[in-house]
Amino acid sequence: MKRGDSPEIDAYGKESLNFQISMLVYDAIAAILCIVLIGVPILIALWVLNTVLVIIASVKAGQGEFYRYPFTIRLIN
Repeated sequence: MKRGDSPEIDAYGKESLNFQISMLVYDAIAAILCIVLIGVPILIALWVLNTVLVIIASVKAGQGEFYRYPFTIRLIN
């Protein structure tokens, strides 16, 4: 809603959306790996990583800094 107001807000939103799409892809792969029981710990690690990185990005955005998520597939520019 606010992306037209500020280019920074638009950049934060695109970065966050790219990260969440990437996490969805990684979660789907881990869910498939649950068949061979290796996926469960990977899913747990992904959920923890997602939570921690979103908190870090939120704090950085609150301070006016741009945060680039690691492990992100950049689909939306």
